Amino acid sequence: MTDPLALETYDYHLPEELIAQHPCQPRENSRLLRLDRNSGLIEHLSFRQIVDLVHPDDVLVLNDSRVIPARLFAHKDSGSQVELLLLHELSPGVWQCMMRPGKRVKEPQWLKVSDTMRAHVSLSDEDGLRQVRFETDGDFWQELEKVGHIPLPPYIKREDQLQDRNSYQTVYANQPGSAAAPTAGLHFSPQIISALQGRGVQIVKLTLHVGMGTFLPVKSQRIDQHKMHAEFCTIDPQSAATINQARSAGRRIIAVGSTSARTLESFYNGKEIEAGSRWTDIFIYPGKTMQVVDAMITNFHLPKSSLLMMISAFAGIDNVRRAYEEAVRLRYRFFSYGDAMLIE
Repeated sequence: MTDPLALETYDYHLPEELIAQHPCQPRENSRLLRLDRNSGLIEHLSFRQIVDLVHPDDVLVLNDSRVIPARLFAHKDSGSQVELLLLHELSPGVWQCMMRPGKRVKEPQWLKVSDTMRAHVSLSDEDGLRQVRFETDGDFWQELEKVGHIPLPPYIKREDQLQDRNSYQTVYANQPGSAAAPTAGLHFSPQIISALQGRGVQIVKLTLHVGMGTFLPVKSQRIDQHKMHAEFCTIDPQSAATINQARSAGRRIIAVGSTSARTLESFYNGKEIEAGSRWTDIFIYPGKTMQVVDAMITNFHLPKSSLLMMISAFAGIDNVRRAYEEAVRLRYRFFSYGDAMLIE
């Protein structure tokens, strides 16, 4: 009998060559695995067919957060290199950062990022994150664009390239703040979005800035003991009203990605979606039910990840396991630059 709270339940074998190292070009040419969560039926399609799969009165919810060039390489006075990942802006020019090798950086200490940017490392928090104040010769964001790198995940075994500034970004991203892409949205081209709108699909945007809550692994052997790191999210009044009206009319709410789904569920008060901004550490796993989301578009997720647990809560552990086994057998591309799933 499957134990839904055991970490090992969410492990699976993935040949390393199925981890996508480069984006699909054009982005809508990726494959699409369609999973019916009620019957367990699986279909193998192209993402371009998403236009025909959604209903004309569906509401498609997109996360419009924009990935920033959050990866920086700095040097100590000794010359040794330190890597920083910017997670959240605490105040103008002051950021919460991951740092490696973090133990070698004592506090307080100045680091040189470039000839025009320095970083002052001060406080550590209980998670080992650092508070870093940046000083630049000019505007911070302009300097960051010059010296920062796109924060590709560690399973992409190459350095970031110029094309990643476009490929590792959704075409509708306009709210800077993410340290990783909301990857389900990477499959949407302007043409796909226009075609969906032409069919009568209503598109709504919200914002969740992707951070450690999304990409940190689950280490607790009992997943109900896992604590998610909080991420900042926003739903504006117009988006909330559109979603609430659609739900009242019995129309489907389709979340594009785990971040959109988690944001929707975080702002649900038991009756409707509330507008506002807040930090969310919501963790959805089997035994918990999604109240707002009727269907999801998502990528294929890492073994033992909170994202895999969330779609298992939505679609059923056995359904997801069979879908992943088929995806491996048919050599789908996995993770951030990989193929997509539609779970209905």
